[in-house]
Amino acid sequence: MALPSGFVTMVTLFGVVLIAGVIVPRVEAKRAFFVFGDSLVDSGNNNYLATTARADSPPYGIDYPTRKPTGRFSNGLNIPDLISERIGAESVLPYLSPLLKGDNLLDGANFASAGIGILNDTGAQFLNIIRMYRQLDYFEEYQQRVADQIGLARTRKLVNQALVLITVGGNDFVNNYYLVPYSARSRQFSLQEYVKYLIVEYRKLLQRLYDLGARRVIVTGTGPMGCVPAELAMRGTNGGCSAELQRAASLYNPQLLHMIQGLNKKVGKDVFIAANTGLMHNDFISNPEAYGFTTSRIACCGQGPYNGIGLCTPLSNLCPNRNLHAFWDPFHPSEKANRLIVEQIMSGSKRYMKPMNLSTVLALDARK
Repeated sequence: MALPSGFVTMVTLFGVVLIAGVIVPRVEAKRAFFVFGDSLVDSGNNNYLATTARADSPPYGIDYPTRKPTGRFSNGLNIPDLISERIGAESVLPYLSPLLKGDNLLDGANFASAGIGILNDTGAQFLNIIRMYRQLDYFEEYQQRVADQIGLARTRKLVNQALVLITVGGNDFVNNYYLVPYSARSRQFSLQEYVKYLIVEYRKLLQRLYDLGARRVIVTGTGPMGCVPAELAMRGTNGGCSAELQRAASLYNPQLLHMIQGLNKKVGKDVFIAANTGLMHNDFISNPEAYGFTTSRIACCGQGPYNGIGLCTPLSNLCPNRNLHAFWDPFHPSEKANRLIVEQIMSGSKRYMKPMNLSTVLALDARK
């Protein structure tokens, strides 16, 4: 389904001014927000697709404000929602939502789709999902829709000044390389070669984002993939994390950071911001009690060992207090864990955010 492996919304408000009998649009541009990636940040696009990668039935959304499932792979709010909340903005709508039109278009859009990866063959078992190349095609299409509404120059400014979040990569390991023993990709590449291949392909995606006008892009690493409840249940040894998936994360995340730094050097400015979400997760996985959790191993919703087998459904075990669990389902953090991650994205040190955290980004951009 997804895994380990927004932000600032820009509200553009239209008023009207009557000058000499002529109605003139008045645009007060704030910051748009665009979200790309997988189920960690999908806010409901997959609800509109014929796919098995869905979170549109209870108990998903049990702690969402409406208490109903929305397509978010969470008991409540996800990371883009929480960043929007921190800056006092409304969450941006999924791109496939019929409500994304008119003024709502000017807030930005969420293009993420559960199950996807960096590679086009990742998530093939989920059938109709919005792969990364298609998410970027939609971003281009989005810009044309906005240009039809406010003109090309204003659209270019809206996109250039927007904040972008991209979260992708975990599924390329969990739902591709390690999906089955002797997978096609594991026969094609050693783990080290596969990581290098992913980084090369990811760089192409980030370059295209830049070419499409993105100028502030937060790029998250992959979490501690071997320590999620699903991997503890399927591949853990002696109650511990999956050593092979942890090794994959330890190879991938440093190379991702190096690639991001190289891209910034190429474009001559700090466009891409690296968020070390692996380290953020590890903090509460290694010491859950320090963050108010009773467990970082057992999912709130699921079945089998660690509640890590299968899907979260109305028939699954369900914990009474989601705030005590670091994981909501076999793969995805609880809302409380997401809040801890967002806190580090907002104000974490360079240990977590390089070259700067989101609060610093916002302060710098406000001076322009």
